Parts: sequence; structure tokens; C-alpha cells
Amino acid sequence: MGGKNKQRTKGNLRPSNSGRAAELLAKEQGTVPGFIGFGTSHSDLGYVPAIQGAEEIDSLVDSDFRMVLRKLSKKDVTTKLKAMQEFGTMCTERDTETVKGVLPYWPRIFCKISLDHDRRVREATQQAFEKLILKVKKQLAPYLKSLMGYWLMAQCDTYTPAAFAAKDAFEAAFPPSKQPEAIAFCKDEITSVLQDHLIKETPDTLSDPQTVPEEEREAKFYRVVTCSLLALKKLLCLLPDNELHSLEEKFKSLLSQNKFWKYGKHSVPQIRSAYFELVSALCQRIPQLMKEEASKVSPSVLLSIDDSDPIVCPALWEAVLYTLTTIEDCWLHVNAKKSVFPKLSAVIREGGRGLATVIYPYLLPFISKLPQSITDPKLDFFKNFLTSLVAGLSTEKTKTSSSESSAVISAFFECLRFIMQQNLGEEEIEQMLVNDQLIPFIDAVLKDPGLQHGQLFNHLAETLSSWEAKADTEKDEKTAHNLENVLIRFWERLSEICISKINEPEANAESVLGVSNLLQVLQKPKSSLKSNKKKNGKVRFADETPESNKESEKCVSSEGENIEGWELSTEPSLTHNSSDFLSPLRKKPLEVLVCKLAEMSLNYVNEQKSEQHLRFLSTLLDSFSSSQVFKMLLGDEKQSIGQAKPPEIAKLAQKNPAVQFLYQKLIGWLNEDQRKDSGFLVDILYSALGCCDNDMERKKVLDDLTKVDLKWNSLLKIIEKACSSSDKHALVTPWLKGDILGEKLVDLADRLCNNDLKSRVSSESDFPERWTLLSLVLSQHVENDYLIGDVYVERIIVKLHETLFKTKKLSEAENSDSSVSFICDVAYNYFSSAKGCLLMPSSEDLLLTLFQLCAQSKEKTHMPDFLIFKLKNTWLSGVNLLVHQTDSTYKESTFLHLSALWLKNQVQASSLDINSLQVLLSAVDDLLNTLLESEDSYLMGVYIGSVMPNNSEWEKMRQSLPMQWLHRPLLEGRLSLNYECFKTDFKEQDIKTLPSHLCTSALLSKMVLIALRKKIVLENNELEKIIAELLYSLQWCEELDNPVFLTGFCEMLQKMNITYDNLRVLGNTSGLLQLLFNRSREHGTLWSLIIAKLILSRSISSDEVKPHYKRKEGFFPLTEGNLHTIQSLCPFLSKEEKKEFSAQCIPALFAWTKKDLCSTNGGFGHLAILNSCLQTRSIDDGELLHGILKIIISWKKEHEDIFLFSCNLSEASPEVLGVNIEIIRFLSLFLKYCSSPLAESEWDFIMCSMLAWLETTSENQALYSVPLVQLFACVSCDLACDLSAFFDSTTLDTIGSLPVNLISEWKEFFSQGIHSLLLPILVTVTGENKDMSETSFQNAMLKPMCETLTYISKEQLLSHKLSARLVADQKTNLPEYLQTLLNTLAPLLLFRARPVQIAVYHMLYKLMPELPQYDQDNLKSYGDEEEEPPCHHQQH
Repeated sequence: MGGKNKQRTKGNLRPSNSGRAAELLAKEQGTVPGFIGFGTSHSDLGYVPAIQGAEEIDSLVDSDFRMVLRKLSKKDVTTKLKAMQEFGTMCTERDTETVKGVLPYWPRIFCKISLDHDRRVREATQQAFEKLILKVKKQLAPYLKSLMGYWLMAQCDTYTPAAFAAKDAFEAAFPPSKQPEAIAFCKDEITSVLQDHLIKETPDTLSDPQTVPEEEREAKFYRVVTCSLLALKKLLCLLPDNELHSLEEKFKSLLSQNKFWKYGKHSVPQIRSAYFELVSALCQRIPQLMKEEASKVSPSVLLSIDDSDPIVCPALWEAVLYTLTTIEDCWLHVNAKKSVFPKLSAVIREGGRGLATVIYPYLLPFISKLPQSITDPKLDFFKNFLTSLVAGLSTEKTKTSSSESSAVISAFFECLRFIMQQNLGEEEIEQMLVNDQLIPFIDAVLKDPGLQHGQLFNHLAETLSSWEAKADTEKDEKTAHNLENVLIRFWERLSEICISKINEPEANAESVLGVSNLLQVLQKPKSSLKSNKKKNGKVRFADETPESNKESEKCVSSEGENIEGWELSTEPSLTHNSSDFLSPLRKKPLEVLVCKLAEMSLNYVNEQKSEQHLRFLSTLLDSFSSSQVFKMLLGDEKQSIGQAKPPEIAKLAQKNPAVQFLYQKLIGWLNEDQRKDSGFLVDILYSALGCCDNDMERKKVLDDLTKVDLKWNSLLKIIEKACSSSDKHALVTPWLKGDILGEKLVDLADRLCNNDLKSRVSSESDFPERWTLLSLVLSQHVENDYLIGDVYVERIIVKLHETLFKTKKLSEAENSDSSVSFICDVAYNYFSSAKGCLLMPSSEDLLLTLFQLCAQSKEKTHMPDFLIFKLKNTWLSGVNLLVHQTDSTYKESTFLHLSALWLKNQVQASSLDINSLQVLLSAVDDLLNTLLESEDSYLMGVYIGSVMPNNSEWEKMRQSLPMQWLHRPLLEGRLSLNYECFKTDFKEQDIKTLPSHLCTSALLSKMVLIALRKKIVLENNELEKIIAELLYSLQWCEELDNPVFLTGFCEMLQKMNITYDNLRVLGNTSGLLQLLFNRSREHGTLWSLIIAKLILSRSISSDEVKPHYKRKEGFFPLTEGNLHTIQSLCPFLSKEEKKEFSAQCIPALFAWTKKDLCSTNGGFGHLAILNSCLQTRSIDDGELLHGILKIIISWKKEHEDIFLFSCNLSEASPEVLGVNIEIIRFLSLFLKYCSSPLAESEWDFIMCSMLAWLETTSENQALYSVPLVQLFACVSCDLACDLSAFFDSTTLDTIGSLPVNLISEWKEFFSQGIHSLLLPILVTVTGENKDMSETSFQNAMLKPMCETLTYISKEQLLSHKLSARLVADQKTNLPEYLQTLLNTLAPLLLFRARPVQIAVYHMLYKLMPELPQYDQDNLKSYGDEEEEPPCHHQQH
């Protein structure tokens, strides 16, 4: 860096002393920048543009540019790279005047940095140069001469991106038309720079040895030499012809330098390649000069002919050809036989050393340019040449690369044809070419399967065609005769080697295949052979661009013409006769050879059963099927074609040798069982059929064979072959469509489907083939038509359908072994392939049965899992085909119509369990997802509409739901009823199958869910109706006490995402609430509970509900629906709203007749509404409650017979029971929520009524199975319990507000009465059913009764009236009444119902203090055993 402490000023570009000296020198020499030689300077270039008045310009350069230019002189690569990128950006962004200031400095910087060691810097330099050019344009002119040499070198940079960038800059400066002119302007300066680089420079003169490593110095030097050689070539190619003369002297001095010629032997392949490219350009552009230097050119090029470097080869061979063309006496300067040919022979013997594709295309032009004096004696020369060429095929590289071997083969035939053409009439050479070269070559190829690829035999056929064409058209008789002799000799020798390959008992498979392939190619007319001529063009480096072709247009065009000329001169054109007929020169010998080979093969087949020869015969007949060949194959045999053949067949066989051969030989071969693959025999059959005169003859033969002779697998092979080739199909179409085959296949389907297959599978080996045959004729189509007649397709499908239909009656084991699996395969192939064909009507029935088998549970269908999977795939492929049919036939589809009806029937009429329903829903899921693929969006909606029941069907299903769901709402007081609706003797096992309503709502919800996910909108409010029914089903399940099967149903819906929330989110359910309210107002019951459930689960808000009950008077007169709707809404109404409803009810309680009191729109209904309001403590008006009580008391006075006091309920109507239940409920609620004191008469009414109702309960235990009686018993016990609780909780403070004798009356009479009634009921009820749970409805009254009994006093217990219950031999010291009590109550501690356990516990607890006194009295008399009896009782 110089002095460490010297700080340089930013932007200081003041040159160093040597720089200033250069400037002064420039000033002295003149005003135009010129070149000053600093040849040996290590630190700078040899040619630096000197600048006049540098000091003045220095001050004119922009300071930012000065900074960047200074950075460009640094050694650090990154600094230079960034500086150059910055320079380019500044050239683009700054104004022209500023950028112009840099121009005087640019040549010196460019010339140095464009040769930089770092390729990125070189690329960036060219990119920046382009930007500079675009800015300054013509202002660059004064500096061109100093730049151009380096600029051409840059365009030849070995780093492709840098070369591209330089070319882009060059084109930016000069359009293509101006480029020769620009080069001519600077030609002297360019030549001087490039020659100096080639002759004067060394690695150490180009780079500083003290600072640059040796490896880097050498790399730069080699690159500069390469670029200089290529740049000279570029100069020659671009320079106009009239400018070339002026450069001759400069090139003469270059060519006089030994250093230049040494580049041909340089160790660096890039330099050698560039050198040969330059030699080619010199030969082309300055041929006279090269002729003068022949003594140097010839050895330099021709002695390098064995250079096998892939970089060098293309340029070398181009130079070889140019040398031979340009320098006629080139062979005087080298020893061809001792130096050149041995090298060439070594290269081609080694297969071009991996470069056959590059070298071999040059061989024909090369030998065509050899003078006769060099090749004498010709026979030996050409023999050695071709022998070496063929030897190249056996190298490893050639064997493993098809392109390499193709190049060798192509060159062999090209050269052979050329040599033959040049030496026609010279018998020795002709014989050598055919006998010693062509035939051994073919023989070698036949032995080596690796060489038998596509083009080889084509080359041979093309060679023969060229000789035949020339022999046919040649006017010179001698030449034509010579060619005919060559061809005769060729066919004689070819026949020999072909026969030798076949005439062996164990013929080599590859050789046999080779012979058949060869003969197939040779029998093709020449117009069908693809020309395999070598493509000609310039061979160039991979990184050269097409643009470079434009620059070197002159070079390429002339070279192309020359090479094209060499090739075209070797043979006559093949296009003048495009006849599709074989030349007689080939046809006759080929037929003779084929007949010999066929006869020989047949002998081996007859004598030794040789399959190899039979296969060969098949391929021969495939290509050469003619009556002549078949006649020859029959020989002198006069066998008949078999007994009892129809006369027309016998006549046909007599007339046609092919048919006779078919019957005599082929059928026997086809029916031999041991032959696994008989495809080649079927080929012989088709060859024989091809010799028939017309379709009718072929049909007769095949019909006859089908009836008797052909086995199933042979039929299968024949039809498979027809499918594989349109030509073969055309031969047998009438037979395929005919009756004989059709009926035989229908019969086959019938036998396959109906016979017991277990026995057949083992005995008949072709069993699977028979199914394959059926599958094939159903699934293969030709031009959108079935292979066989439509009527037979239809009948086969009917057979398949009938078989599937019967499978339900078979067991699972039988189905596993049955034909179902095969039917699935056949049907699957039929559906999958019928893309263009419309489905047969019967196939829709088959599709329906497949769907039904998949949509029913295994218990019904008895299908194993693997078959269910197959069935599913099969019917899905059918539905898929149905929905993708292009026209609208699927709209009339019977499958869609019938499957919808079947689904509707399944869920409405069949009894499905959870598993069956799950299977059904899964199948529907698959079906609908396939329907969604249809382009018709209405299809889904129509399908759902077809499954949707109408209103009356829905109503029927709702009514068929067991009514036991009413238990809970009735007991809990959520709904009130006054008619008998169901029996309670219902057991869970009665409904193991799901009710139809549940199945239907689940199915439709599933379908709607799939439709909604695809944004399909349903019509006629179907969505709301379906959701409403789903909610109805779910509510029904919830109200039942969750039997196990219903829990499973709900879980299944959850798993399948069939929930109200999912449906609501996906669809528009704005009309749902209105629908629910309408149904609730109309029918009540579950519909009302659904609304309550939705509000409770917050699925809908109370604000959404309000509009539907705004008009309270609209609910009156009361119907059951209105009553239940109000009862369900009560928990969610505000106090004011409840008051409004109450206000509507109070007036209606007055002045009713007896009948009105019990009706829904009378006392019963209105009192039920008041009870519902009171249940939620909404009526806190004491007067109002007392008023209602007074009304009820007045009812007793007027219609005492309505009150069911101490009577037989079997005579009471449900209406009367209903009103009693509501009155009792009211009295219970009145006691709970009325805070104002009661009058004595009111107390008397309540307590007397309570006891009378309890007596009725006690007397009617036999009727507890009647729901309203059970409910009556429950509410009676509830009232007794509430009264007991009331009196039990009285304190001294509260007693004061009660009538005087009330407490004593309660204790002495009413309480005693309650317990004397209830204790026996408890004993009776628990005695009848020991396992009864408290959740069963029949036992509902246990809870209130037991709760009431917990209030029994000790005295009442001890004064019980229970019948005696004593155990024989029981050791006891207790009185009989006490022992009876213990014996009755103690076992009930283990009773299943919890309320009983709790009540008994309380009663025993009260008894306990009584027992010790009896134990104390008798302690001595019983000793140690006194403890046992109570224990014993407890166990009882």
C-alpha cells in the first residue's frame, strides 16, 4: 500500500510518477491517444492508451466516478466486483456529460480488468461496459481501436456468462450489419494485440510473479491464449472479404512462428480446440496462405487425428476435413500408411473412445476425400477400414450406449455404400464388401441382442433399397448387372446365415428373434422406412450460442455445403420412387427364404415339438401370410379336416390352404393343455384368417370353431388379440357380433353363475380365464361400441344380476366360495370401461342390487368383509359412470329412482338396529359424494326429495313412536294430559330395533349434511322440515330413560357429525322456529318440549322466541297444542308475561259445567297453566291464590262427584283423573308458595281431600299400570308429603297463625290416617316386585310415598296394623307387633329402589330406642345367644 502513515485524500486519482511520465510522453508524441509499448512491465498491460492533458481531465471527472475508478485498481476481488457494479449503476443513472468524462480512462481500465483472474469480475465488467455504451453511444468511437482487441477476446471468454455479456455489449454498440465494418476499422490493432498475446506473452508477463501464485498465472495465460485464438477466428469470420487481403502479411508472420504451430500439441485441451477452430477458419478464409504453409498445416492436423479429448474432437475433425479439402497435396507432408491410418484405425477400432457420435459422422466425408494413390491397394485398405469400424461395436462404451452404437452402425453402412458405389464392377471388392463385411456384420448382430435395436435393420433395408433402386433405374446395363449380382450374392449369403440360425434343434432364442425382426424389416416397402441420414451442421462448443452462428455465417454455410455435398454424392436419391411395392430383386429371394425357414420350423415342430420354432413360425406367418406359404407348409398331405364338418367349411378348406392348415395343425396346437402362453398360436390363426377372401368366410370358420373346437382360454386369447389391434379386430368383427359367439357367452355366464363352484374350481383349470373372458366382452369397446352384440351384453348382465340377488339366502361361508367375487370383478370392469357407451337397462338393476348389498348389514347379506369391499368399489364405479354420462340419461336413471325408493322403504318399513343403520348411512354417504361429482347441481336436491316422506308419512311415523316418552314430562309436570295414551307395561327389549322415525330423520339429516357442505340449496323448505324431524327424534330419545340402544343411536349421530348445530351452521334455517311453533301449537307434546330444549341449550335465544307468543290471547281458547306450548315456555317467561297468561286463565275457572271442568279448554287446561306458572314461583299474589282455592272449594260443593274421594278408579274417566291431578298439584304448590294464613275451612278442605285421595290411592293399587292412575297416586303422596313437611316444620311462632285445634287434629287423625294407609301400600308394592328400580314408571309413586313415610312417628309405627310376619323357631324376646315390624322392614334395606332404603332406614332408626329394654329383661335367660335373633331377622 506504500507508506503506512500517508493518508490518501478521498477522490484523489492523481497518477503515480510512472503514470505521469506516460502522460508527458503522450503530450510530446501528439494529440491523439495512441499505443505505447510497455512490453515487459509486470504491473501493467503491454498496451495502455496514453491520455493527453491528463491533469486537466483529472479535474473534469466527477468525484464519485473518481472514487469508483480508484477502487477498480485495487487487488481485492470483492472490492473490484462491487466497484464495477457501482460503476455500471452510475453509468445508467448519471447524465451523459458526466459519464463522458470517464471515457479517456476507460480503455486502460477495461483492457486490464477484462482479463482479470476472477470470472465474476469479468462478467460484471462486460455488463458495466454495456451500460456505458448505452449512455455515451457514438462518443465511444475515438477509443474503439484501443478497446476492440480485448473486446473480441472477451466475447470468446471461456466463462460463458462473461462471453454472453460481452456479446450483448457488442450488439448494443453495433447492429449485426455494422459489425463487419467496425471490425474492419480496427483490424490492424486487433491483429497486433492478439498476435502479441499468442507469440510474445508468457504467464509471467501477463501477471506479476511476485504477487500472483504460479497456478493462477498459468490459468490466466491459458485462458488468454484460448481467447486470442478464438478471437482471431472471430475476426476472420466477421471481416468482409475485401478486407482479408490487407491482413495476409500479418497472418503470414503469425504462421511463420513455430510457437503458433505448437499450440496444436498443447497440453490444455481448450487451447488445442481453439487452435483447430482457427485452422478451419484460416483454410476457409485465406486458403492460399494455408497452401503455402502446407508442410506445417498437414502434420499439425492430420497427425493429431487420434486426439480423443471430447473438447478437442469436434474442432479437430472439422480441421481435418478442411485440410483435406483446401490442401490438395497435404499427403505429401505426412506418411499416411505409417502415421495417419494407424492412428485412425486405433481410434475407430476402440469405438471412437466414447466419442462415436462426434467422430463417426466425419468418416464418410474423410474417406471420400482420400486420393486413390493413398488408398492403394484399395482392397486391403477398405477391408481394414471396415473391419476396424465393426470392431468398434464390441467396446464396452459402445455396447452400453445406444447413441454410440447407432453412430457406428450408421457410419458402417454409409461407408459400405460409398465404397460399393465407387468400386462397382470390381468383383474382389464387391465380394469383400458382402462376404467379408456385410454378412459377418449381420451375423454378429443376430448373435448379440444388445445390437438388435430399432435402426440397425432399417439401415440394411435402406442400403438394399438404394442398390435395388439403382439397379432398376440405371441406364448403363453393366452397372445394373453388377448391382444385381451384388444383390444375388447378398441373398445367397443371408439365406445361409438365417438357415443356420434356425436349423438347430435347440435354436438360440436371441438369434431366432433377430432373424424374425430382420425379415420383418426387410419385407417392409422402402417408403415406410424412416430415413436415418446423418444430420449435418456445425459442431461447436456447448456454450456457444446460436448468435455466434450468425457471426460465423460464412464459415458454416460453406462447410455445410461441402459436407452435404460429400454425402449426397455417395448414393442416388431414395425419394424419386416412393412405390410401396417391394422390388422384384428383393421379393423373390425373400419369399424363397421365408418358405425355407417356415418349412424347416414346421419340421422341428412336428418331429421335436419345438416351441421355439413354433414361435418363429408364428412371427414369420404374421409378416408373410400368403396362400403360397401355407400351401408349402401343408406339403403333400391330403388329410381331411375332421369328421362331420359342414359342407361349406370342407369346401373352403379344399379351396384355401390357410384354412386347411388351421384345421389340420393349428387347432391341435391350440388345444394342448401344457402350453401356458398360446398368444403366438393365435397370431397364426389370424395369419390364416387373413388369407380368407372375405369377412363371411372368416365368420363361417370362426363360428364353426366356436361351436366345438376352441377351448375357453383359446377364445379368450383370440378376443384379446382382436382388442390389441384394429387390423385384427376388423378381420373378426362379424364373428364377434354374431349369434354363435353371443349365445355361447350367455351360456357360459349362466353356467358360471349357477353351478356349485366348489367342485368346478378344482376340476377345471381354466376357471379364472372364463371369468376373464366374460369381463373382456363386457368391458372392451371399439369406437364406443361393445365387442359382442348389445343383446348378449344385456343378457349376460341379467344373469349376473340374478346371481347376486340370490346371495342373501346363502351363508357367509357359502358366499366366500361363491361367484360373487368374480361377478364384482366383471361388473367393475364393465362399469369402469363404459366411458362412451351408454349403460344397458339391466345394468342399472345390477347396480341397484350391488348398492343394496352394500347398504345392508352383514347379518342380512351374509357377506364376508373382503366381498363387501369389492361390492362397494363395483357399485361406486357404476354410479360414477352414471353421473358422468354426457347427456341427461341419468335423469331418467332407474337406478337413482329405485335406490331412492328403496332407501325410503328401508328406513320407514324395515326394522333396523344401530349397526344396520350405520351401514346404510355409510353407503348413502358414498353414493351422495359420487352424485356431487355430477355437473347437474339439481341432481342431489331431486334425490333427497325422492327419499323425503310426505307429511302424512311423517305423521304416521311420529305416531308409531312408543309413547312411553311421556313418563317423565308427566311426572315432572312439564306437560298435562287428560286422556289415556299408552300402557305402562313396556319393556326395553320391546324396541331393540330403531323406530322408523329415528332411522328416517337420521338418513335425511345425513343426506342434507352432505348437500349443505357443497352449498346445494334444497327446495320446499325441506331443510327446515328435516331438521325439525331430527330434533323430534332426539327429543324422543332424551325423554325416554335412555335405554342402551338409544344411547348408541345418539353416539352414532355425534360420530357422523349429524347434529343440529352442524346443520344450522351450514344451512339457512330462518324458518325453523316458526315451523316448530306451528307444530307445537297444532300438536303439542314433543314439539313443545323441543322449543324448551332449544332455549335451555341456548341454541336459540329467548329474544328469538318472543315474537312467536307476543299475542297471549292468541293461545286461547285452549287446545292441547296451545296448553303444551304455554307449559313449555313457562320456565323462560318473565313474571309479567306469566301474569298475563294467569289473567287469561282466572276468569275461565268460573261457571263451568261438570263437563267443562274436565276439558282442556275448561278447568283442567287453565288450572294446568296456573300450576305451570306457580311451579316457577311466578304467582306471589296471596289473594289470587286464595281466590283460586275458593273456586276449587266451590267446585266441590257443586260437582262433588268429580272429586275422586275414596272411590274405585276403574270407573273414573281420564278427563276426571286429569282434573283431579291438576287440583292436587295446585294444593301442593299452594302450600309451598302461599305465605298468607288459611281459614279453618280451607285447612279442613285440604286435609280431608288429601286423606280421601290417599284412600283412593290405597284402594286402587291394581290399576297402577294405568299412567294417569300412577300419576294420581304420585301427586296424592306428594300432597301428603307436603302437608307432613308443613306440620313437621311448625314452630311456636308459626303455630299462632294456625287455627286452634289444627295441630292436634293433624297428629291425632290426619297424620295417623296417612301412615296407616301408606305403610301397607309400601309392603304390598315392594312385595310384588323385588327388582323394581325407582326409574321405572310403574314405581314412580315409590319416591313421594317413601318421602312421606319418613315423617311417621314412633308411636304410629308401634301402633301399625300390618299383618303378622313371624318366623318359625325364631328366638326372640320382642312382642309380636314389634317383631312383625322388624321382620317386615329390615329386609327392605336391601331393596333395589333407593327411596325405599331411605324410608326404611328412617323408620328403623325411630324404632331402635325401643329394643334395648326387651333385651335387658331377658338377659339371663338367653345367655350368649341373645344377640343372634335380631341378626337373623336382619338377614331375612
